[in-house]
Amino acid sequence: MTPVEHAGDLATLRERAYRLRVAMLSMASGKGEGYVAQGLGIADCLAALYFHEMRYDASQPEWPDRDRFLLSTGHYSIAMYAVLAEAGYLDANELPTYGLNGSRLPMSTFDDLPGIEIVGGSLGQGLGQAVGMAVGLRIDAGPARVFCEVSDGELQEGSTWEALMSAATFGCDNLVALFDCNGVQADGAVHVALEPVADKISAFGWDTVEIDGNDIEAVVDALAGARATDGRPKAIVMRTTPGFGIPSLMRRERAHFVRIPDDEWQVMRQELEAGRPEVSRV
Repeated sequence: MTPVEHAGDLATLRERAYRLRVAMLSMASGKGEGYVAQGLGIADCLAALYFHEMRYDASQPEWPDRDRFLLSTGHYSIAMYAVLAEAGYLDANELPTYGLNGSRLPMSTFDDLPGIEIVGGSLGQGLGQAVGMAVGLRIDAGPARVFCEVSDGELQEGSTWEALMSAATFGCDNLVALFDCNGVQADGAVHVALEPVADKISAFGWDTVEIDGNDIEAVVDALAGARATDGRPKAIVMRTTPGFGIPSLMRRERAHFVRIPDDEWQVMRQELEAGRPEVSRV
């Protein structure tokens, strides 16, 4: 797939994001627990990335000129598996094995699965690896770019700020960092004084924009703006809502790792269906 200019396909992208959310609910249903809220929150970003912006070929996962997407927050894997299935890397019939013993789809990502570039279990490591990839790709003079998702919780890690400094020092304008700022971490709210996030990242030499990460049009426009080759790495600070698309889940105070009784899954499916975009299936 190659990048395309904004061409009125927002309805299709919204349908893709909806389908990702449906897949995530199906993956988590019956297990009683999972990192589903974060996945629902980042579905719009992944739909825009994989079906509007990134260059890849699912039939050739190791294609040298592919754009790389690094999921630094490995426990968002439920969303990663959903988009890989939608993009053709995985058979959708494998998705129900998410989180089960012996599955290829553990609750944190491993890089032995087609389409997954890094192991994402230890937080704060992804952006540093993304910088290394971006520098290497530039040395090779290839067209590929690197996209890296980073959570706001990872901004509490010193290694993330070291990577921010390094990317600016090396002029990695082939790197786009997607900061998922949902305000939630394992023990509640992100409590380190991170704000203003966008201003701080800009101060490190990055070209930075801040958007509503659950607005597909805003994500598409921000990604288009990040194509500029001006010698600066690009940062998109996305304000997202855990559980987006399912009102009852969005209202939960503790949404990092949700435990949901069996009788509530069907209610959530109904809520998601009620908000489905008005577009025919793609």
